Parts: sequence; structure tokens; C-alpha cells
Amino acid sequence: MQDTTLPSIGWGKQTRVILDVGCGVASFGGYLLEKDVLTMSFAPKDEHEAQIQFALERGIPAILSVIGTQKLTFPDNVYDLIHCARCRIRWDRDGGKPLMELNRILRPGGFFIWSATPVYRDDSTHLSIWNSMVSFTKSICWKMVAKTVMRNSGGIGLAIYQKPISNTCYEERKENNPPMCDWKDMKNTSWYVPLLTCLPSLPQGDSGKWPTTWPERLGSKPPSLSQEPGAEEIYFEDTKHWSALVSDVYLDGLAINWSSIRNVMDMNAGYGGFAAALIDQPLWVMNVVPINGADTLAVIFDRGLIGIYHDWCEAFNTYPRTYDLLHSSYLFGNLTQRCDIVVVVAEMDRIMRPGGWILVQENMEMINKLNPIFQSLHWETAMHEEQFLVGKKGFWRPTDRGAKT
Repeated sequence: MQDTTLPSIGWGKQTRVILDVGCGVASFGGYLLEKDVLTMSFAPKDEHEAQIQFALERGIPAILSVIGTQKLTFPDNVYDLIHCARCRIRWDRDGGKPLMELNRILRPGGFFIWSATPVYRDDSTHLSIWNSMVSFTKSICWKMVAKTVMRNSGGIGLAIYQKPISNTCYEERKENNPPMCDWKDMKNTSWYVPLLTCLPSLPQGDSGKWPTTWPERLGSKPPSLSQEPGAEEIYFEDTKHWSALVSDVYLDGLAINWSSIRNVMDMNAGYGGFAAALIDQPLWVMNVVPINGADTLAVIFDRGLIGIYHDWCEAFNTYPRTYDLLHSSYLFGNLTQRCDIVVVVAEMDRIMRPGGWILVQENMEMINKLNPIFQSLHWETAMHEEQFLVGKKGFWRPTDRGAKT
């Protein structure tokens, strides 16, 4: 898609972080990487094609997920744009819950690009679906800003919608349907939470502002940063800390072959300072914000980075052997109160590629607990400066002792 379709999208400037729904092998996200657009692609696990595994093998961000009965594990109002091509999802089904979920995570003023047969076919079945979509998008105050047929794509059509930037349209609707959410429904949580049946009010003040353009937004004050005294100072000090640590220690002092690394997971991302410090490296970072810690994920998206909520006492939604490096800074101390760290290490081993790396920052007491666990899995490990554990996964795998030789 070219900027001429809708110049205000501003790929790589105004629009930096997007969500690709039902991404296939993530070709759309791969195409946009060269435009400085970071795409979170997702698709369900498919019995015929491991599409997300293919996407990650290509070096493109992707996760296993589905819009079913529960919220996606992202904060409210964070994606600049959402895309769905060859889209078979009936967005208006079940009272419109799937489309209202996209509305929840899309920024005020953000765009939804929908390419599907109801957009460009006019038989009775497709026309009925289109009319239903027109009616429902109008009820949630989405404005259709473009509808076009792409001649260089075999006549496939697309529609582009824009989410409102204020609550005025909601207040002026003739019918309160879907209804506005009560304050008790407005908590910014999305871990095992049912899909909304109501419309959240749009944020006001600084939290409702669009971030500055890329790349300035990476280092500027995030609109969703807490307004509590001292929060801004803590945020900027955190950025300085990670910039120095990555430059002085991680890239030069730990004997990690960074040229072999395409994708990284930060298991306890905080404000995303680790990912921000790596921005000039030819890789991308999946920022994970644990559900039992401070909720900083909206700040990460404001910076033009991507991330997800997760509970490290559970499995992560990805295929085995899909990450090149896992980074963890002071994660395990909290986890020991909730689950066995052996289970967490086993999950790290599952999602790490053979030849991949772990980089763990902890106190020596915790490192002394973790080191023998990794070594039991035949990882090569080394300790640095009494706070870093570096490990490299080999090609060993357990032997099935019951198998015949």
C-alpha cells in the first residue's frame, strides 16, 4: 500500500507500531520493516501451517493469538494502526465484540485497514456483510476515510477507518448502543479478561495525545507516563541507565555474538530502556511486561516499541526454538514467590534456538541457583561482574531411555 492511498497515515513517521491481524507468514510486517514501521503480527495455531513459526524464522515479530472470548494481551489505546488483509473475521459477530476489541487497543485517531471480499464484491451475501459492517462502525463512531480498489493487486479492495479523537461523537449518538462502559470496566487490564461489550471513553489530557513522530518518540516523554511526582525523572534516568549498560557492557563486554541475533525477548522490560538502547542494531525486541509487576506496557508502545503482557509462571505463546536471545533483569526474585524457577528455565530453553543466548542480571544468590539449572540442560554458562549470567544453548536434547537402540 502506498502513502497516496491516505497520506495522513505517514508510514514510519506518524505511524510506527501496528498490529497485523491474521498475518499469515507476516509478509505485510516484513515489507514495512524497511519503512521504520514495527509490526506485531499474530495468527492462531494452524494444524496445516505453522505460520507464526515461519514469520519468526524470517526475522519478523509475531505471536500466537486469536480474537475469541478474551481480550488480547495489550493495553488500551496503543496501536497506531491495525491491519487485516484477506480478512475472514466477521467483525460484527457476537454483538460486535471482535471489532470493539480492536477499538480498545487502537489509539484515538488511529486507522483500521480492512481488505476483505465484502469490501469489493457486490453479490447478496457479501453486500449483507458490508452493510452490517457499515452500520456497526458507525455505531462506534469510526469514520470511513477511504475505500478503494487496488488495480495492481487483481482488483482487491480495501476500506480504511479512523477512530475518533474525542468523546463528542459518543455523546451525540441517537442510541447508546453499544453502551458506554461504567468506570468499573475501565481498568487497563487484559490478562484473562472477557471481551468488552461496551465502549470505553477516550483518554483526555496528556494520556490522550498522540506520541511525537518517529524517531523522536523513542526518547521523548511518553503521553501515558504516570503523572505522579518523580515519574518523569525516574523514566529518563532509566533510559540513561540502559543506554550506558548496553553500550559499555552488553555489546562489548560479554562475548555475545550480536551479529547472529535477529530477535530478542526482554522478559522484564520495565520502560523498554533495554530495547531502546538496541535501536541501532539490526534486530527487534519483544518487550514482556509481567502481569504481577508495574504496568508500563503503554509507555513502551508510546516509545514506538512493541510488547505484550505475560505471566512467566505459564508458557509463552510462541513455537519452540524461535528466539535468538532472552534478556532478563531482576525477574526471578518475584517469581520464586509464585512458581518454581526450574519451570521458568525450562520454558526459556523451549523457546530459545540452539546456538542462542541468555543474558540474566540478578544478585549472586539467584545466579547461583540458576546456573546449575542451565548447566543441567547442557548450556555453556559464564558469570560476569557478580551480577550477569550469560549462557549459550547447545544442540543437546534429552535421550528417550525407553527407546530401542
